Amino acid sequence: MTDEQLIDQKIAEIAATADQYPAVVIIHHVPTRTVRYLSEWGLRLLGATLEKLRALGPDFSPTYFNAVESDEYMARVFQLMYENEVPDVHTFYQQVRTTERPGWSWYLTAMRRLLTNAEGNPLLVMGMAVPLHPDNHFAAKVQRLIDENDFLRQHSATFSRLTAREREILARLSLSQSSSEIAEALFISDQTVNTHRRNLRQKLGATTAFELGQYARAFDLI
Repeated sequence: MTDEQLIDQKIAEIAATADQYPAVVIIHHVPTRTVRYLSEWGLRLLGATLEKLRALGPDFSPTYFNAVESDEYMARVFQLMYENEVPDVHTFYQQVRTTERPGWSWYLTAMRRLLTNAEGNPLLVMGMAVPLHPDNHFAAKVQRLIDENDFLRQHSATFSRLTAREREILARLSLSQSSSEIAEALFISDQTVNTHRRNLRQKLGATTAFELGQYARAFDLI
């Protein structure tokens, strides 16, 4: 049986029950990073046909998904499909532009290797995407997490300039500890703490406690 016949057979198996699942089912052809199957629910959400999606090829993800994130996680997912010693399932959040509502909609997606050829190389990867309703408090928490990740990417070079002591003091400042409390905990003087505080503000370009807290949260200091 040829690779293409194996692909058609596997897709037919999944498609036979895919529309019964409470999730969007998608199958990608790994070598070309092309959509080979999308369940009816997914097609309705995107307002597209399977033929249109297949014609997009690798441009499918940046067309319908947040481009910054999709480039990052999709590249990583497809890379992992070629590694033998990896977990079978990869889970991540996605921002998708659908016909359901204006702007981005959040989905929790799990992907796994679905089919390999005789040489063990991946042919298909399958994903199942579950929508996170915007009124659900969990969606708001996901948004905050993504915002922190965006902040981390944009400010990693700035944060890397901090010394280990400055990071320790940044964490304590973000927990609303006073200079005297920090000085006592670290066995240093109040004046030394205040010097570190000034250096932190200068290095990070932060003028408020909130801005300092953004760094502490994004870089897992607290």
